[in-house]
Amino acid sequence: MKGAARLEAFLEMMSAERGASANTLEAYRRDLEDAASFVRGGLASATPDDIRGWLDDVASRGFAPSSQARKLSAVRQFFKFLYVEGLRTDDPTGIIDTPRKGRALPKTMRENAVTLLLERAETEKQAAADEAERLTACRLHALVETLYATGLRVSELVSLPVTVALRDERFFVVRGKGGKERMVPLSQKARGALRDWLEARARDARLKESPFLFPASSESGHLPRQVFARELKALAGRAGVPAAKVSPHVLRHAFASHLLQNGADLRAVQQLLGHADISTTQIYTHVLENRLVELVSQHHPLAE
Repeated sequence: MKGAARLEAFLEMMSAERGASANTLEAYRRDLEDAASFVRGGLASATPDDIRGWLDDVASRGFAPSSQARKLSAVRQFFKFLYVEGLRTDDPTGIIDTPRKGRALPKTMRENAVTLLLERAETEKQAAADEAERLTACRLHALVETLYATGLRVSELVSLPVTVALRDERFFVVRGKGGKERMVPLSQKARGALRDWLEARARDARLKESPFLFPASSESGHLPRQVFARELKALAGRAGVPAAKVSPHVLRHAFASHLLQNGADLRAVQQLLGHADISTTQIYTHVLENRLVELVSQHHPLAE
């Protein structure tokens, strides 16, 4: 099996057995092809020195330690696959240290900034001058309310089936990374925004028959995440919130941070976000630390 065939076999395994998304597979492909272009004899025959040389080259191109670590992780997965399949008897990445990366805190938003965003979206819906304007405003309001109510990944949000809104229930099941299902809540305001969107959607012959909650004339059949990200930034600008600090992922972080600030358990937030490992959710422990300090300072009898 030649190098290109091995790469394709690896990606096929990641898709079939690990449930990797198209975006994840494309990232793996880019990282592995980058490594393959550096190793003269082909990536599958690389030595530890080859891998170290490639990582040095990656660093010299200005990639951050976090990006270097991600690229090395892709290569590790590839060699693990070769070993399991009997295509190699060793793993050249086994003695390679992972590039050290700082612990970056997630970007988030204050509750009052989110409130401004949601209120602006609702105001624009109510002030829509015609049916086309109302359709666009209803969709954006439904997207923002649902994202902040659920903490969904943007890819999960834009690809939701229309049945989520048709049931009008407090919870629904979403299929996340690796095909894993989890239950997420829908606030009363989010359900109201979705009802308005469904009514507007039903009046549009192009949209009402789609199986997706947020249909679009795209290859996927649903609203592209990049389109929503642009609309969200534009909404932030109109709401007086710095657009550079707003994105769907930032709203997901806000969902988690605000839950923790208001007393939610870290394990519950892990389940709501769909994190497979609690260590991923622990990026939010700074929120818990702040809350615990405040709790002690307010209630401990010896606190000053």
